[in-house]
Amino acid sequence: MPRPLLIDTDPGCDDALAIWLAFASPEVTIRGISTICGNTALPQITENACRICELAGRIDIPIYPGCSQPMLQTLDTAEVVHGADGLADLRWPPVSMRPQAMHAVDWIVDSVMSAPAGDLTLCALGPLTNLALAIVKERRIVARFRELVIMGGSFFAGGNSSQVPVSESNIANDPHAARIVFESGANITLAPLDLTHRNLATPERINAIRGRGHVADIAADIMTFYSRYDVEKMGLPGGPIHDPCTIAWLIAPTLFSTRRIDVEVETMSTSSLGLTIGDWWGATGKKPNVTVLHNLDSDGFYSLLADRLALL
Repeated sequence: MPRPLLIDTDPGCDDALAIWLAFASPEVTIRGISTICGNTALPQITENACRICELAGRIDIPIYPGCSQPMLQTLDTAEVVHGADGLADLRWPPVSMRPQAMHAVDWIVDSVMSAPAGDLTLCALGPLTNLALAIVKERRIVARFRELVIMGGSFFAGGNSSQVPVSESNIANDPHAARIVFESGANITLAPLDLTHRNLATPERINAIRGRGHVADIAADIMTFYSRYDVEKMGLPGGPIHDPCTIAWLIAPTLFSTRRIDVEVETMSTSSLGLTIGDWWGATGKKPNVTVLHNLDSDGFYSLLADRLALL
C-alpha cells in the first residue's frame, strides 16, 4: 500500500523536484499540498505549486494556501537563489489551476483528524508555520501522525540564512514555529544541511537527467539555474539539492544512515536565532526527539531521481 502523504511547501526550485519525485513514486500517494511563505511571498508560492502540478499532469491534487508570514519573524525570502518568480525564471506560461478556499492549517488538522491514527505522513519543505499552528489549534494531531519528515536545520554545516548566518533558512524563517514542532513529541525525521550539502547536483548528474522526458528536461533546467548560486558563492562543484531528500527517505530509506538525538531550536539569541542544537553524544541525558539523516548514497539518490523523473 502506498504511504499517504501531505506536503507543506514553499516552492522553490528544489521543492519542485521533491514534489515531482513524489508524483513519480508508487511508494507514496499525495493527498494534497499546502503552501507557506518562504522562498518568496505566498501568492507566488501558491502559483508555483499549481504550476508544478500542472507540468506533471496532476491537476487532481488540491492546493491549500497557508500563512503569509512567520509567527514573529520577518520573512527572509530567497529570490537570489530561486529566481524572481521563485522557480528559476523560465518564462512560464500562465497557470489555469486554482487553489482551494480552505486554509492550510485547517486542511492539515481536518486531514489528520479524519484519517486513521498513524496513517498520514507530512513532509515539510519550508518554514514550519502552518504545521506549528495546526498543532496549536488541535494538539491531538501530534499523536495521530505517522511521521513528520522535515527539511531543515544544520549542526556542523553552517547556515544558509541571510539574516542569521549560522542557521538554516527554513528554521530561521520561523524559529518559534520550529520550536513548537520539535517540542511537540511527534515522530520527526530531519534532513539537515549536513546531509544535503553532500548531495550536489554536478553537471554530470544534471546531464544524466536531461533527455529523459518533458518534466525531466524542465527539472534539469531548474537544477542548472538553482546550482549556479552555490557554485559561484561557495565554490562547490554543484548545488546542494535539499528538499527531495525527504521524499527519497520515504521511498528508498536504505540510501541513508540515521542517528537519534535530542534537537532544540534557539529562539532567544538574535545572533543564533533558529540554530538547531543537537545533543550528538547524549551529554544532557535528554531523551532523543529526532531521527537525523546524516549521510546518504548520493550517486544512488541521483540515479533514483533520474529514473523516477523519466516516468512523468
